[in-house]
Amino acid sequence: MATVTYAEVGATAGELPAGYHHVRSTRVIGHGRERFERASDDLFAGLVQRRAGARIRLSDVPLREGTRVRMLVSIGPLAFRIPCLVVWAERTATAAGFAYGTLPGHPERGEERFEVRLAPSGEVTFTITAFSAPGRWFTRLGGPLARLVQSRMTRRYLAAL
Repeated sequence: MATVTYAEVGATAGELPAGYHHVRSTRVIGHGRERFERASDDLFAGLVQRRAGARIRLSDVPLREGTRVRMLVSIGPLAFRIPCLVVWAERTATAAGFAYGTLPGHPERGEERFEVRLAPSGEVTFTITAFSAPGRWFTRLGGPLARLVQSRMTRRYLAAL
């Protein structure tokens, strides 16, 4: 099994570790059990990433802990290989989500968590939590640009559900 490129596995579940760029963003995506179930199914099939513009391959569908995720994201004429490993996945009656961590070759190093929740009021929310730092020479060199790309992808992910 491949090893992730950071030490703080699972940290997106709580306090985010120091020394990384942090992302926490939530969006209401609808109401009701049917909306929650459909969003959860889409989440575990990799459709969030695909709808956000990434080409994605999952070693398991629906994804689960241990699933290898291979994405290819194009930005203009450039294409970036984005290998990840699902380090947590869970689905209950009111919450569904997974987190993947970066593998060697990923432009960043860190973890990203995607969660859908059904509140007692019926409101369905989608939350993305992440911590990351440059993982390759070009992301270290292009720090502000890398943050801009991450921010853009987070908005696209949130819009995907």
